[in-house]
Amino acid sequence: MTCQKTSHTFTKIAFKPLHTNLFNIVLLSFFLTVGCGNLYSQEIKPKKNPLPAARQTDKDKKATKDAKKNTADTTKAVTDTIKLDSVKPKKAFLDGIVKRTAKGYQKIDQKNKTLTLYDEAELYYKDIELKSGIIVLNYDKDEVYAGRIKDSAGVLVQYPNFKQGSNEVQPDSIRFNFKTKKALIYNSRTEQGEFKIKAQVTKKENDSVYYLKGARFTTSTDVDNPEYYFRTSRVKFVPGKKVITGLTNMVIADVPTPLALPYAYFPMSQEKSVSGIIIPSYNDSNTRGFSLQNGGYYFALSDNYDLTALADYYTNGSYAMRFESSYATRYKYRGNVNFRFENLISSERGYPDYSKQNIYNIQWSHSKDSKSNPNSSFSASVNMGSSKYFKQSINQANVGSSLNNTLSSSISWNKTFNTIPQARIALTATHSQNTQTEQINMTLPSLQGSIDRIYPFVGKDGVKKGLIKNINLQYNVSGKNSFVTTDSLFFKPQMFENAQIGMQHSIPLSTNFKIFKYFSASASTNYQETWVTKTINKFYNEETNKVEDKTINGFDAFRTYNFSSSLGTTIYGTFKFGDTKKIQAIRHVMRPSFSYSYTPSFEKYYDTYAIDATGTTYKDYTRFENGVYGQPGKSNSNIIGFDLSNTFEAKVTDKDSTKTEPKKVMLLNNLNFSTSYNFNADGITTFALEPVRVSGGTQLFENKMNVNFAATLNPYAIDNSGQQINVFNINNGGSLFRMTSANMTLNYSFSNKNDKKDENKQSERNGGRSDDLFGTNTDLNDTRKSQFSEEDSENVITEFFNSKLPWDMTMAYSLTYSNTNRENKITGNSIMVSANMDITPKWKGGISTGYDFVQKGVTFTQLRFERDLLSWRMSFNWTPLGTYANWNFFIGIKSGMLSDIKWEKRNNPNR
Repeated sequence: MTCQKTSHTFTKIAFKPLHTNLFNIVLLSFFLTVGCGNLYSQEIKPKKNPLPAARQTDKDKKATKDAKKNTADTTKAVTDTIKLDSVKPKKAFLDGIVKRTAKGYQKIDQKNKTLTLYDEAELYYKDIELKSGIIVLNYDKDEVYAGRIKDSAGVLVQYPNFKQGSNEVQPDSIRFNFKTKKALIYNSRTEQGEFKIKAQVTKKENDSVYYLKGARFTTSTDVDNPEYYFRTSRVKFVPGKKVITGLTNMVIADVPTPLALPYAYFPMSQEKSVSGIIIPSYNDSNTRGFSLQNGGYYFALSDNYDLTALADYYTNGSYAMRFESSYATRYKYRGNVNFRFENLISSERGYPDYSKQNIYNIQWSHSKDSKSNPNSSFSASVNMGSSKYFKQSINQANVGSSLNNTLSSSISWNKTFNTIPQARIALTATHSQNTQTEQINMTLPSLQGSIDRIYPFVGKDGVKKGLIKNINLQYNVSGKNSFVTTDSLFFKPQMFENAQIGMQHSIPLSTNFKIFKYFSASASTNYQETWVTKTINKFYNEETNKVEDKTINGFDAFRTYNFSSSLGTTIYGTFKFGDTKKIQAIRHVMRPSFSYSYTPSFEKYYDTYAIDATGTTYKDYTRFENGVYGQPGKSNSNIIGFDLSNTFEAKVTDKDSTKTEPKKVMLLNNLNFSTSYNFNADGITTFALEPVRVSGGTQLFENKMNVNFAATLNPYAIDNSGQQINVFNINNGGSLFRMTSANMTLNYSFSNKNDKKDENKQSERNGGRSDDLFGTNTDLNDTRKSQFSEEDSENVITEFFNSKLPWDMTMAYSLTYSNTNRENKITGNSIMVSANMDITPKWKGGISTGYDFVQKGVTFTQLRFERDLLSWRMSFNWTPLGTYANWNFFIGIKSGMLSDIKWEKRNNPNR
């Protein structure tokens, strides 16, 4: 067929009235838009006589004349019919623009009413995108067909890719009807979330329902050759919502397993999360019997928050409950809350080792986005509960958290008022808990307020220079409602009965100035007023023959003040060795400073009480003892202090010959000396000269090793009983100083990986270490998480994999020396090492261990292994020694959608 920009003649086409055969008009418009490009005019002519005019007889000429007349009449009749027709035309089936392209050829078959696109064919219609080796559009049946083609080697290539909206299918072939939206798809491959689905035959009923025959679905990357899949004969598939199957059988490595379900339901919501049951795992314990653990329900409450409820049950009666919730609002705040409760029963009732206890733990973390309100913030970091929780919990396995002696919490709100001067206010609730003594200190709440510094002598120019203009003062206020209690009385009435309430006001006045250009001086004085609601009265009770305290409720106050000043400078020294030397120069920076402080005696706040029945012996006390802000001092303090800090830096010739400047290397980050002298010391309870404290630190091996050391040098001697006496050690036949204690720590982390090793935030939050020197923090509630650092990059298998073994190592060494009472011994000498390595591209191994050279024994040791099984993960964690000896084995599917398909076995520590 030839298309030109002239009038055209169509033959052998009989046009019927529009209301009787609309398709011919559609076909004509299709040719005009798809087949022939731009056509300027159309003319319909009667069929010409094939005989030449010279050979036509009179009869033929008459017939030709009559035919022209009839044709004219027919055309007129048709035109009249169209004008008089009252039936509205039907909408063409192609009610959108069709775009198509093909690398090979495009062919229109008028007889069969088909359009064929070959080789890298593409067709676009509305929200439908179809790419394939060959595409055949049948505009008579409103259908399109797509399939593969063979390359020069006879291999089938260019598989179809059918995409409608967000749904995409990659079959061997497809047949689709534009009008009904139904389709038949053969050997389809599609992805829905984490699922990859392949089916022998797929019937598309409409835009929202598919029926699959001979289907298999998996989370494996390779859907054609998966390491596992679920096989079923019949499936109803609703994209983005659900998959409902008939008899479903699990197949691993193409081997059917006994695992089968009569039917299965898989939610496939487009939402980030959906609610669902969490299937428990079976386990057993030597002390608590058989158990079902970590079963519960996940509530996807909204896009902003969720809730996970988990529970454990043991046959001896023990049980545990956990509630975990995360929440977030974009540009406002985010956080999470964990509440854990465990009712632990050991042994059986009636046995001598029977015990029962309740333990719990609450963790809350909240942070506010500074963009929401820069003048106000709210944050929370809470870790509180039973002191024995991390030691006794059946769902936590982390020695670092178990050895932690302190749990702490803080909830704070602060606001800044943009006034002149600026004012700030903060409310804070704090909690500190000693897990050894089970003592709890809590402030609920504490108030902090302040008004910014005011410079009363600064003029309109605003220049703060000199002694007078630098004089400034400010106002601070703080208030506390403090409690001291124990685990057993926490949040019970007895706790609130012993509350200590107080408030403190302070007005500091200070200034700073230069002396002789090179010395920086400062001076300050501070006035404090303390209010309390409780005081005590000590007296001797003749009936009980004891000194007793009587609490007096009511307002009382005391006032104190002090003075302090300081003078310091910076001294630079450079030792040059020559520009041609390897070490060109060493730079030494010294920062000496002197300080003086004076606090008078506030003896007026002290009284006396008799300590026996005779009343002849008295002892001093103040009614403000054990106050929330302490008590006023009885003796005056007159102290001068000295501090010297040093840094050492070297300039060395750079190994890179292209560099023109020498390289700077830090030799000592700091080397500090500090001491003080009290002019009012009595030489009995207090000594005039304080011990000299020496501390220092540096970083070696390109800042990978941190070295810190400290020592205490005491100038006074001790007697034979080991008590310190007011005699200098050098005057007692000894050296100038006695080194009473010293310690050194080394921390070294190195790796051949480019990325930095992830820190264990949850372990640190529980009170343990952020590294894995005490093993990985294993939350037994969810063992699907990897024990090792998750890396986004894929392992590349090379011919010599051992030349590229990824590994990392962390080492910590601690040495402690004690000589307080001439013992002169090493009291602590231990090393801890943690190492992780990719043994093969799919195997990871790790170890945490250590050795105590004083106790001559191995410290905490943990072995961990993990196998990457593509869609699955297998791990083994073993602590072979000590009180916390345990092991844990897990194998399961990585996908969160199929997290319940797992098997795990563990042996909990016997605690």
